[in-house]
Amino acid sequence: MEKGNISVNTENIFPVIKKWLYSDQDIFIRELVSNCADAISKYKSLVQSGDAEATDEKPKIRVILNKTDRTLAFDDNGIGMTAEEVKKYINQVAFSGAEEFLRKYENSDEKNTIIGHFGLGFYSAFMVSEQVAIDTLSYQKGATPVHWVCDGSTEYEMTDGVRDEVGTRVTLTIAEDANEFLEADNIRATLDKYCGFLPYEIYFEDGETDEPRPLNDTEPLWNKTPSECTRDEYLSFYHKLFVDLSDPLFWIHLNVEYPFRLKGILYFPKLKHQF
Repeated sequence: MEKGNISVNTENIFPVIKKWLYSDQDIFIRELVSNCADAISKYKSLVQSGDAEATDEKPKIRVILNKTDRTLAFDDNGIGMTAEEVKKYINQVAFSGAEEFLRKYENSDEKNTIIGHFGLGFYSAFMVSEQVAIDTLSYQKGATPVHWVCDGSTEYEMTDGVRDEVGTRVTLTIAEDANEFLEADNIRATLDKYCGFLPYEIYFEDGETDEPRPLNDTEPLWNKTPSECTRDEYLSFYHKLFVDLSDPLFWIHLNVEYPFRLKGILYFPKLKHQF
């Protein structure tokens, strides 16, 4: 077992994170799910470059609520981490693992899908937690699983873990003043709010009504070419996203590759005159 202090540039960064870094507490869900997607994107890049072996397992993210134990976990089957990587990417707050990865694989198309940064985003978990644990196993052959735990101080403990599947699980023990994040409906609504169009399937489990289908749409309409989309699809997508019973006046489907990459759908709603 290893004990140590997290490397930060202030005496204790956690009060800053909890009170000032984010205006909305539910942002931590976006940050942790983004880290899961980041880890999967990194693994896909390694497979494409021949630095890792492909698997038959479909990329996915699981969000697991255990109200009895007061835990909320975020699990992915991405790249995983070794003990040295945990020290580097977790214990050194504000070090961006994604930035280093992008420099190494700058010619890979997957760099465009890496949206998270292990580092400060990960520490948003402490806004609502009295303890955060990481269980991770690297994709590297012969890697030893790692268990890391921190109670919100600058001290952590790290030992050999028991995870037997490549990937990472981050488990939050929810604090007494954050009980709203033990409610399944709140978690679903937040996932829909922030993560509705991530490229990897997200499943929510609460031990009672586990979702048989992913909560998100991994192929949103804007990723298709305009010629592939029908009028009904555009209208259905509009009504799904916006609280508007009326159809839009018209829309523009943006699919630009040069001089910059841009995809999206710009809707023009009908004006409602109020007297």
